[in-house]
Amino acid sequence: MTDPTTAAAVTSQPSPQAAPSSRSLWQDTFRTLIRRPDVIIALVVTLFFVFVALFPGVFTSVDPQRCDISVARRPPQWFGGEFPLGTNQQGCDVLAQVVHGARPSLLLAFVVVGASLIIGLVLGTLSGFYLGWVDMIISRVLEIFLVVPLLLAALLLLSMFRNVPIGGPFASIVQPALVLTAFGWMGYTRYVRASVLEAKNLDYVMAAQVLGASDMRIMFRHILPNAIGPVTALVPTAIAGVIATEAVLAFLGIGVRPPAVSWGIMISNGAEWFTGGSPHLLLVPLTCLVATILSFVVIGDNLRDALDPKLR
Repeated sequence: MTDPTTAAAVTSQPSPQAAPSSRSLWQDTFRTLIRRPDVIIALVVTLFFVFVALFPGVFTSVDPQRCDISVARRPPQWFGGEFPLGTNQQGCDVLAQVVHGARPSLLLAFVVVGASLIIGLVLGTLSGFYLGWVDMIISRVLEIFLVVPLLLAALLLLSMFRNVPIGGPFASIVQPALVLTAFGWMGYTRYVRASVLEAKNLDYVMAAQVLGASDMRIMFRHILPNAIGPVTALVPTAIAGVIATEAVLAFLGIGVRPPAVSWGIMISNGAEWFTGGSPHLLLVPLTCLVATILSFVVIGDNLRDALDPKLR
């Protein structure tokens, strides 16, 4: 028989602590990112410009299209004057144009990346899951688009259709959005295809097939959620790339359509005045553009490192 004293001592011993619950991939990624000061700064800058694009009336009540030639090329008066960031060569308020110019630039980037991501997810999943003739067709189409330089295609197509009338609230970004999306889905497709090829042979996928789950359910409920991690890291960097491309196209006169105002249009109009006594016409929109692009790049690089176990 067990000694009652010994039994009481064993019973009174504290039970071992339960093992800490394992964190998910995204929880672990979030904890990793918030510990990096550069990511925090980049997030603050990004959220600030997104807020500017969503609520421009918080920062200025001036119409960016209202111009007075009598006050053209006024230097910045900062926050003690009527024109804090000065005026451009047509007498338009630079602050109002910078604030309202954030929306077309960011909206174009989010639309292009969102549409390209959806196309890439669908085509990459189908290609990696079915292989065979489906994979062959998608791969050949992908190769055709890959050999065409993005900037060259955008210059050609936007120059051809620049005079086509387009109505609606998003008329200024429709054409560049269509062109950039048409040549922006290939990278996502390749990443998703590789991830699907790796995930489709895992045990939980085979178990779902044995239980009679349909192909659509297996692809979009089991494989894709677990294969989307590497693709997510591409999104912030892709947004930065689209913003930069829009600025280049606007500088060439075939980007966002006037009378809309974008940072690219402001840079194009202000470049000629940089050495003409009004450097603020170039520096103000260029600073906003560079800060936004760098912020998205920093977020994308750190997100990629956090999602890759080999880089931790």
